[in-house]
Amino acid sequence: MTDIIYEDQDIIVCHKMPGIPVQTARTSQSDMVSMLRNYFADKKESSDVFIIRRLDQPVEGIMVFARNRQAAAILSRQVQEKTVKKEYLALAEGIFSESSGILEDWLLRDGKTNTSQVVSKNTKGAKSARLFYEVQRVFHETPYSKGPVSLLNIRLDTGRHHQIRVQMAHAGHPLLGDKKYNKNCPPGYLPVGLCSIRTSFQHPSTGAPVEFCVQPMGKLFAELM
Repeated sequence: MTDIIYEDQDIIVCHKMPGIPVQTARTSQSDMVSMLRNYFADKKESSDVFIIRRLDQPVEGIMVFARNRQAAAILSRQVQEKTVKKEYLALAEGIFSESSGILEDWLLRDGKTNTSQVVSKNTKGAKSARLFYEVQRVFHETPYSKGPVSLLNIRLDTGRHHQIRVQMAHAGHPLLGDKKYNKNCPPGYLPVGLCSIRTSFQHPSTGAPVEFCVQPMGKLFAELM
């Protein structure tokens, strides 16, 4: 079972581990939604679970689910209005020329390959993507890269498909373990060096500000930090 950080009648907040999909059609594979539905069913409670924001399967971190349609609508509106804040830790290859900065790009999603790429602003279907990064630490030697690796704190201004992974790769700093966007990945499975560590929003019932935090537990973070 995934780690449950908080729950009430409107929301449940979890720490998703790397490798677990949020939702999948594969009957042989567990996912976050099915695990939570089983958890509530065992407690004889409503098993309704509504996804507010997804995390990629190889990525770990905080996820917030709504437990009823009203809470889901309120939280989804907060996401659209950009009042839901999210912070990440990332392990990116290379040393950044600036200790902090902003990445702004236009991204186009390819549903057939489940990838996104940076394109020009006037590309049909392209969406703006913006994030803020700050270098926390530099590892000059790791067993997972040929050169130095930077530990970043990242705040998203937009929430696009694979946004952090694509923008970092395009900037010349692909994430460790990212098989889709990092051509330097070693063979064998590794989780992506990305963790959603903090989120804050207004509680859908009370309107009170709430914040939840986790520490990364995945293989890459555990071995380097």
